[in-house]
Amino acid sequence: MSETFPTKPEVSRPTMIDVARRAGVGLGTVSRVVNGGHGVRDETAQRVRAAIDELGFQRNEVARALRPGKKSTSLALVLGDLTNPFYATIAKSSLEIAGQSGFAVVLGSVDEDPEGEKRAIQELVSRQVAGLMIVPDQGDHAFLEGAGVPVVFVDRPATGIDADIVMVDNEGGGRLATEHLLAQGHERIAILLAPSYYTIGRRLRGFRRAHRAAGIDVDESLVIQLPEGNAEAAEKATREVMLRPDPPTAIFASTNFLTEGVLRALGELGNQLKSEPAVVGFDDFRLADMLPTPVTVVASDIAELGRSAARLLLDRASGADTRPPQRIVLPCGLIERGSGERPPDSAAKRKAR
Repeated sequence: MSETFPTKPEVSRPTMIDVARRAGVGLGTVSRVVNGGHGVRDETAQRVRAAIDELGFQRNEVARALRPGKKSTSLALVLGDLTNPFYATIAKSSLEIAGQSGFAVVLGSVDEDPEGEKRAIQELVSRQVAGLMIVPDQGDHAFLEGAGVPVVFVDRPATGIDADIVMVDNEGGGRLATEHLLAQGHERIAILLAPSYYTIGRRLRGFRRAHRAAGIDVDESLVIQLPEGNAEAAEKATREVMLRPDPPTAIFASTNFLTEGVLRALGELGNQLKSEPAVVGFDDFRLADMLPTPVTVVASDIAELGRSAARLLLDRASGADTRPPQRIVLPCGLIERGSGERPPDSAAKRKAR
């Protein structure tokens, strides 16, 4: 079962989150009252019902159709833009693991919108899913305390709640990419950063750590924070930095979309380049190995990220895993293909050919 939740509703209507705020209780308490569950004190239940009446809240009809005591065989996955291969891979691999255990997955795509994410989660909790997998945005997730279902965060941790997290070693990957470029002799390395989500901040930390270990200062003018995390922003920034009087000799693109923009800009600049920079990207992408100069990337097993999250959530939902919240970190590796192995004098060699 796959659905996309809108980032903004066409008609504003009260949600369980609104009821919880009005009544001064947790989201899970509201869910139990709305769905006829037990374990809520009469005084608290009356306060929740009063908030429901004041706000005009109506519970979800799918939840209404669920029989009391029926055990859910659905998990939920809330993540970002599904046009990004990274998210699509997570979705596909988690669906695979859930299906092997007889579970369906309700899929919500909220495209990094905090309010849209809250509405999606409220809707999913009302459907009495067995558990939630969430690629969190930058908002506060304290509202999930007491939601009544296990939660596993994917790719980056959330704030305001202590819960399971499955992620890749972003800092280690950033360090690995930078160490590789430094080893080729590059001392002026530009790094292009998408808007600062947790993952990008850790990749930048790895970039800085590699410089410190090598005894080389980071040129802060080459730490480029982009206004948007898309290929167009990276293309514009690459043109600008490469046309400076003293351009970098290497570029580290912190996401696959940014790598695309870097390569497009370098191809358009052609002989205007004062140097032909080495390029390393973070996360692999289709046809990276088929380009005239195949692209060197830092990569991790994104499919395993989704599989690990789904396995952990299933174990939590079944009661098989009762340990304290776990932090699972998957390693990164470097795939050398050619673009990251250009030495600093590659422009001179190119013109001599």
